Amino acid sequence: MHFAVQKRRQTPAVIIIALIDVLIVMLIFLMATTTFRQHPAVKLTLPESTQAQKPGAGQDAALLVSVDLVGDLRFGSDPKPITPVALGDRLKIETLKNPDVPLAIRADEGAPFGRIVKVMDAAQQANVKTVSAYTRKAGQP
Repeated sequence: MHFAVQKRRQTPAVIIIALIDVLIVMLIFLMATTTFRQHPAVKLTLPESTQAQKPGAGQDAALLVSVDLVGDLRFGSDPKPITPVALGDRLKIETLKNPDVPLAIRADEGAPFGRIVKVMDAAQQANVKTVSAYTRKAGQP
């Protein structure tokens, strides 16, 4: 009689280093493919226009001035309000860097028109050549 001697099997082992490498690669992939959306600091209700274009349809404005419902001005994505005089100074600095820089005004539907005129005056004094306004299509919320 011949009995076969069974070798004792070793318990399977999980290689943690390989799993960590795969996890890091997946994390990098997710970070690279995720789109980050900028949320505006101020909630505005844009005025309606039948000629409104999609935000990416025209030339993107390098400078953005927001006017909220109470008339506070904000330059770019800065959440702090700015005075019209300080806005004019900032616009002058930006036009010295790039004389062809466009300006976009994002004003609430109920914003005081006088504040919008002050923004346009500051842009004219800073020699901004192109001024546009953000609107929404008629019938859209």
